[in-house]
Amino acid sequence: MLEAAVLFIFPLCMSIAAISDLLTMTIPNRVSLALAVSFLVFAPIFGLPFAEVGMHLAGASAVFFVCFALFALNVMGGGDAKLLAAAALWFGFDSSLVEFLIYVAFIGGVVTFLIILLRSQSSIIMAIGLPLPNSLVTAKKIPYGIAIAIGGILAFPGSSLFIAATQRAI
Repeated sequence: MLEAAVLFIFPLCMSIAAISDLLTMTIPNRVSLALAVSFLVFAPIFGLPFAEVGMHLAGASAVFFVCFALFALNVMGGGDAKLLAAAALWFGFDSSLVEFLIYVAFIGGVVTFLIILLRSQSSIIMAIGLPLPNSLVTAKKIPYGIAIAIGGILAFPGSSLFIAATQRAI
């Protein structure tokens, strides 16, 4: 039963963050908090060694500090920074974190390009009356939580907690 919870919580939180960012241009703090707390609860249950949990914390801290700097420079939103750091906690400080960040960067580029393309046609979209969220058509920022969520879900099978939960289920 706990295995199902591990496999359910991360994708659910990432999906909620993406939908919220798309519709409201905000990512609720409770989503990032749920990701962090659930990892810290499940890691010992699934036998992740203390040193490995420490590496997960180190990876999340490194991501948080970089994201905080980007937030201070007004390059990244606060919700995006918190979500990225909380998701990084699930990946540790190894190749799975790099995989996650590469997915986020690539998908973020695609999402940004598509939104800019969509915004360039906003007058036509509004004239047609196509019901699109304001965040896609007229907002000045990019809802990057979408890219973080998709990248996280794609990289999730490589996370050590996912692997521990699926091996235990077998």
